[in-house]
Amino acid sequence: MLAELSIKNFAIIEALSVTFTKGLTVLTGETGAGKSIIIDAIHLLVGGRGSAEFVRHGEDKAEIEGLFQIDDNKHPVIAKALEFGIDIDEGTVILRRDIAQTGKSVCRVNGKLVTISILREIGGTLVDIHGQHEHQELMDDSRHLTLLDQFGADDILPSQGEYQQVFRRYEQTFQKLKALSENDQQTAHRLDLIQFQLDEIQKANLKLNEDEDLFEEKRKLTNFERVFGAIQSSHTALQGEQKGLDWISMVMGHLEDAAALDTAYKDIYESVSNSYYQLEDAARALRNELDILEFDPQRLHEIEDRLNEINQLKRKYGKTIHEILEYAANIEEEIETLQNKETHISELEKELTSVKKDLILEAKQLTEIRLKWADKLTRLIHKELKELYMAKTVFEIRFETNTIQFTKNGVDHIEFFISTNPGEPLKPLSKVASGGELSRIMLALKSIFSKHQGVTSIIFDEVDTGVSGRVAQSIAEKIYKVAAESQVLCISHLPQVAAMADTHLFISKIIKGGRTKTSVTPLEINEKINEIGRMISGTEITDLTKKHAEELLYLAAENKKSGSALTSH
Repeated sequence: MLAELSIKNFAIIEALSVTFTKGLTVLTGETGAGKSIIIDAIHLLVGGRGSAEFVRHGEDKAEIEGLFQIDDNKHPVIAKALEFGIDIDEGTVILRRDIAQTGKSVCRVNGKLVTISILREIGGTLVDIHGQHEHQELMDDSRHLTLLDQFGADDILPSQGEYQQVFRRYEQTFQKLKALSENDQQTAHRLDLIQFQLDEIQKANLKLNEDEDLFEEKRKLTNFERVFGAIQSSHTALQGEQKGLDWISMVMGHLEDAAALDTAYKDIYESVSNSYYQLEDAARALRNELDILEFDPQRLHEIEDRLNEINQLKRKYGKTIHEILEYAANIEEEIETLQNKETHISELEKELTSVKKDLILEAKQLTEIRLKWADKLTRLIHKELKELYMAKTVFEIRFETNTIQFTKNGVDHIEFFISTNPGEPLKPLSKVASGGELSRIMLALKSIFSKHQGVTSIIFDEVDTGVSGRVAQSIAEKIYKVAAESQVLCISHLPQVAAMADTHLFISKIIKGGRTKTSVTPLEINEKINEIGRMISGTEITDLTKKHAEELLYLAAENKKSGSALTSH
């Protein structure tokens, strides 16, 4: 859920920090107080389009930051963040967006700089904002298949997984056949090219790790003079008259005399004696090294030429010798295939026919499962619409199945159709125009889909426009029902919705120092009564409107207790 929201220098908001809770949070207040500005800020926070116009007049930049708490370790945001190399610790996601006066945005997720598109992808798994006139996911027919698959995930996704395994085999076989079926001239050109490449690699007679061995040998030859000088100086310091070994031999003799007179010095004598013989061995080893060390400038040139040859091949065929040899093996196989083209084409055609039969069977099974779940979804939507006083509305999920064109998700295209008036033909959901009807249809769909979409927070921005009376009450209960599955933030002008709120935030504006500022106040019970009274009657609040407000709050509480608004919360 969205736990904290911080807004600074955004539109008429100077500085604002809001704490949100689970369940249903309703934002109310006078028109122009800044309710929608808060939603606009959240929209920008999750990747919406921004501009310099959002920056408060006289300020350098607007700053928006949101803290999201994730309870489910399988939440879609975790996989999405991992995809972009972003860590999520202790179920916390922090989104931040700064918008400068120039219009340029700086976006961060958990402190990591990201692009707007990445912020949008991550934000889309956290927040779903639905406004009265906004083109949302449910209105996009290209998303309807995904929504159905999410709804029937337990049955559909395993079947879809089996289909996709066969589909990958089909695609791979099809691409191989397509490549082989190119015209003879293209095949000849390709054969000439890869035969030349194979000859070039084979002629080089590469060996694994050869370049590493050559680099090491080159390093030694390049540093020969320094190494030789160091060894020679070391040997000279140890060996010869009045050198290191002579002095240590003298020490050893003196200590031998001392140990003969006092055994307390025996250990020191033995330690020096051991060191002397070790150093004597080292001196002999250094002498041997000096005898065999020899600088070969010709060998250095040979190494450099060979490394240059290997680097030329790396630029063409792979970053390492292993990759070059692997490429050679692949093109050798391709040469054999092209040289025996007709035989391979015949084999691939047979394989493609066989795989296609399997694919058709898997696609048919996937379609049948989807049809079963589409029927369940249709019944549920009719039930939801009936509760929203749209009992005569007809909802239908239409399938278009194309067994000629296979896609990653099957052969089905589906679209939601609806008719809100008896006798009227069914039309695509996206063509439904009435504001009040659209609000109820969207709420019915949200009530069902919210538990399957996985978003952390759903925001309704005045979706209850154009309704009143018993419809308003049913919408209030339906919004509360959605809040059972996801945190819901709702801007509303309906007192029925405000009465159902778990948290009621009052948005107001004040003028201070000649500037307008927005403030947010959580309302206690008496303040709720006054605000709901204002929503009922307008500016003048009478004893009667207060009683009406108290009655709405009482009925809302009873609804929550009895579970008539939802089964659990």
